[in-house]
Amino acid sequence: MNFLAASSQQAPQPAPTRTRWLVLLLISLMYLITYIDRTGISVAAPEIAKEFGLSQTELGVVFSAFLWAYAVGQLPAGWCADRFGPRIVFLVIVPFWSLMTALTSVASGIASLVGIRFVFGLGEAGGFPTATRAMQLWFPKSERGTVHGVTHCFSRLGIAITPFVAVSIMLALGWRSIFYVSAAAGLAWSVLFYLVYRNLPEEHPRVNRAELAYIRGSETNDAIHPLDATSRPMVPWRDILRSDNMRYIAAGYCCFYYGTYFFVTWFPAYLLEYRHLSLRSVGTMASVPLVAGMVADLLGGKLTDLVYKKTGRLRFARRVVAAPAMLASGCFLIPAALVSNPWTAILCLTGSLFCLELVIGPAWAVSMDVGGEFSGTVSGVMNMAGSFAASLFPIIFGLLVQRGLWIAPFFVSAAVLLCGATIWTFLIDPEKSVVNHLPTFCHLPDSGNAKLSGKI
Repeated sequence: MNFLAASSQQAPQPAPTRTRWLVLLLISLMYLITYIDRTGISVAAPEIAKEFGLSQTELGVVFSAFLWAYAVGQLPAGWCADRFGPRIVFLVIVPFWSLMTALTSVASGIASLVGIRFVFGLGEAGGFPTATRAMQLWFPKSERGTVHGVTHCFSRLGIAITPFVAVSIMLALGWRSIFYVSAAAGLAWSVLFYLVYRNLPEEHPRVNRAELAYIRGSETNDAIHPLDATSRPMVPWRDILRSDNMRYIAAGYCCFYYGTYFFVTWFPAYLLEYRHLSLRSVGTMASVPLVAGMVADLLGGKLTDLVYKKTGRLRFARRVVAAPAMLASGCFLIPAALVSNPWTAILCLTGSLFCLELVIGPAWAVSMDVGGEFSGTVSGVMNMAGSFAASLFPIIFGLLVQRGLWIAPFFVSAAVLLCGATIWTFLIDPEKSVVNHLPTFCHLPDSGNAKLSGKI
């Protein structure tokens, strides 16, 4: 009887594999490399300006060339990710932008620098929309905030470590070697990603049925059988671009991106010229807000997912993190502008960036929530709008500072963040798709015999 009872018991089910976290690590490394690529020139800028005889205005044009091209390239990059799959898109764009990174070292003047940085921006524009599509295919809705928090944490890490790495390389080998090294890192990553990644977890040999069931959000056989992805979606541009919800999402990200760009551009100059800190102190203190931002990226993504798991209310879970965070970020800017003690100002600015970075997880998760099969395109629209808004910040800040108004830019940023908090509170709806009809499919070469369904 005991034997019969034992034999009648079902064999224990294997625990879910965790291959999706390996995929996340690879994507996070890509985020790290992109920010090393794009910020390395800021370290080399003094030597470049000296060698080519560039003015500060001309150097500013070189910096801006990347961002304008980066904004323009978002839509075609997102479309390619949705249509052809992340695996092949990354294999094309990462070696391309790595080549352009290396070519920065052979520039001979202002014209060639601007041209190379512009084309580099077009190539790197594909990174984040393609990664968003990849993560949308590999992670359930309940982990979307977390994964974006992790990836953007790596991007902030890239900003933080680039000065140390790039200066060491420049002192040993010259400024041109910065671009050779970062280009080599991108090429190595693209090969590794192509070998390890598959467009769908159903195609990956290391993903078991339990992990696949968790990713797809169902334990049914239909959910865990390989999907037939012999087709690819035709992007409904008209629906996406005419969606009010898409406009609100883009506007909210404009406010976020505008608020962050102070720390990418003017923050060191502000500490040197207005707060009168030493160069050594600037080198140390400029990293403090970025470290706080890394922590906030992780926390904001995890928090929005936790609220969603607890309540099952997606709209509430995204809004309850993003809206108060943007409001608090703006509030921190007011004392930062008005206090006389530089260390208090830095503390307030750190608080401002910490709160603002809490928004990154919910913001990018929403592009997946409302985009579905077209999340690459949707995130491209969002990031394009944010990039254009960010490109305005250095100009506005510079115009005000040129008139001796170091305090005014902070009030402008605070007003922008207040608008962002309002948009998140009342307008952005993560439960409202920006696509008004079911997707149409055609052949997807890299998908094996899987089937893309509306659940992905």
